Formats: sequence, structure tokens, C-alpha cells
Amino acid sequence: MEKQLTYKTTNSYSVLNERTDQTLRTWVVFHGIGYLSRYFLKYFRDLPPAENFILAPQAPSLYYLNDSYKHVGACWLTREQTQLQMQNLLHYLDQLWEQEGLAQTPELILMGYSQGVSILSRWMVSRKIRCSQLILWAGRVPEELNPDAFSYLPEGVKVQYVYGENDPYIAGLDTEKLKKHLHLLFGERLQIKNFSGGHEISREMLAELIS
Repeated sequence: MEKQLTYKTTNSYSVLNERTDQTLRTWVVFHGIGYLSRYFLKYFRDLPPAENFILAPQAPSLYYLNDSYKHVGACWLTREQTQLQMQNLLHYLDQLWEQEGLAQTPELILMGYSQGVSILSRWMVSRKIRCSQLILWAGRVPEELNPDAFSYLPEGVKVQYVYGENDPYIAGLDTEKLKKHLHLLFGERLQIKNFSGGHEISREMLAELIS
């Protein structure tokens, strides 16, 4: 027999730069499996610091990356109790939204990388989160999200899907099916871009997306 209980918990998140009167863009960036949020932020250090304020939520499931027990990574979800754990993540992200006052952000960029794509997508749809730009990087939008899921987004929202030409994760997927699903969700606003690389963040491509 398996029972449930509810209790209060605390989780962290990481920020890069400061939000000031000069800040043009606020980012919320979701890392992939194996990252910690503070290390994921290294990919954003080349962006002009005065103009970009970046927040990285932290996946709650921590684990050692190898048998040396030195390096720690994290995971957002597994197939075990997926719906329950997603509800816990939504409560965490709701608190982050409120604490950082993201509803008042003039230009909000939301980005998910790898597994972070699915978490970001579910959060957006569940809470009808609006943004100025949506970046989906080398991950999958859950197939349970139908073509109406993102219909609440204003017409002017830019949506970009990015992947590396040599990404083994993407190569292992049905690429045409993936692109078809994305076009069904986002229509004509969708832009698909690739770069010379693997399953990674390209700092050059990242800068290009906001140029």
C-alpha cells in the first residue's frame, strides 16, 4: 500500500546579473538533466550584463553523476509519479513567479533546454504564462499538449526551436514528426534554427536569437 502526505519544502534557484532600470530582458531558463542551475548560467555570461537578467530554476531531484560521488546533477521528472511531481514543480514555479515579480516584466524570455523544454511547456500551459519570446532548445514539447494549448499567446510572441546538427538526441527522434507537432502548436510564428554542434548550448546562437 502506498500513501501520500503533504509537507512544506524549500528549493533554490540561481540568478545572473542584476535587474535595474537598464535591464531590457528578463530570462527564465530551464536546464536539462544533469545540470545544476548555477552551472547552467555559464552559457549566458556572454550576453550584455546590464541588459539581461537571468533566472534559472533548480530541478529538485539531485543525484551523483558518477561513481566518484563528487559531481552532482539534477533531474526534473521521471516516469515515476509524473503527475504528482509536476504538481510539486508548478507550486515551486508559482512561488518563483511571485517572488521575482515576473508578471510586471516588460520583456520576458522563456527558454527550455533538453528536458527543460517539457517542464517549461507544461508550466506555461497550466498557468497561461505569457512572454515576449519563447526558445525551445533541443527538447520535446509533450505530445499531450494539443494545438489549442498555446493559443492564448499573443500574435507577436516569437517562438524559436533550436538544435545542433549533430545532436544524437534529435537524431534519435522522428525529426519530421517533431517539426510537424511544433508547427501544429505554434503555426506561422515558429522559426526552426540549427547550428553546427551537438546536444549543447551554442553561445553564438544564443546571442543571435536576440539580435
